[in-house]
Amino acid sequence: MTCNMPILLVEDDPVDAMAIKRAIQGSRLDGPFAHVACVREALEHLRSSENDKPGLILLDLGMPDTDGLEFLKILKDDPFLTDIPVVALTGSDAPRDILKSFDLGIAGYMVKSTQYKNLLETIRTIEDYWTLSQSPVQRPGYGI
Repeated sequence: MTCNMPILLVEDDPVDAMAIKRAIQGSRLDGPFAHVACVREALEHLRSSENDKPGLILLDLGMPDTDGLEFLKILKDDPFLTDIPVVALTGSDAPRDILKSFDLGIAGYMVKSTQYKNLLETIRTIEDYWTLSQSPVQRPGYGI
């Protein structure tokens, strides 16, 4: 089973972004893929009528312009965007970040590895969950 929902990666590190994109390209998450490098770009992407509404956002918390937690708060306060599932894919394993993320409605929290093999395993875990899980974005008429 494949999952062809659009995915938005919010990641400021170009090396991490390339590795994540490569891991996703080799997975069953075969929908449109977009990458933005900061929260401002993410919000512009999400609010543009030219872009598909993502079925999943992969979010790095350590962003240069606005903290990823602040982005999550903005997202969950926006009636048009609040139903998009967000998975933190971040370098932080700080309990404060994990607790705050779940308080803000994150769908999952994954610590990304610096080793590609481990990163690939993390992406496969996300892939397994999203190819088996039913979500609001998979319903008819959602635009996918």
